[in-house]
Amino acid sequence: MHTTDFKRLAFFGFFALALLASACTSDTDSQSAQEESVDAELAPLFSVPTASGEDFSLAEHQATDGSPVFLNLWASWCFPCREEMPAISDASETFTDIKFIGVAIQDNRVDAGAFADEIGVTYTIGFDTENSVNADYSPLGLPASYIISSDGLILERIFGKVTEEDLAEKFAKYFG
Repeated sequence: MHTTDFKRLAFFGFFALALLASACTSDTDSQSAQEESVDAELAPLFSVPTASGEDFSLAEHQATDGSPVFLNLWASWCFPCREEMPAISDASETFTDIKFIGVAIQDNRVDAGAFADEIGVTYTIGFDTENSVNADYSPLGLPASYIISSDGLILERIFGKVTEEDLAEKFAKYFG
């Protein structure tokens, strides 16, 4: 094998692995293996435009409301994201002392907004128009969710689809 052929093969192998790593995470059975508790890591602050036309700022939320946050990163093209959004919407109506925000990443605003409207999402939907949320949170795939304490610490990262029951268990664990 020539050096050029080896370099080309290595490049395509790396590219294939990168594509695989960025694919949607859909296996709910392996979800617990993909969960990761994080000790004392501050959640990156972000501000995004929302579907309602206002901006959501994590820093402002922490300063004025102070309630815990459930942050869900999703995209309209991600099938597991589409499956979990009704459950997240239901949970947002049950756990009213937690701020729910879904931020569409790696997506265009028109498609993401149309999908959120189609589902009838009841919680805040934001759009990562500057790619800053994606860059700061660096999800391993989509969907990815973060439970953030009222003082801004990431309590848990969840990679993969969640159910309303999953969220109830996690919120009971962290917030009683």
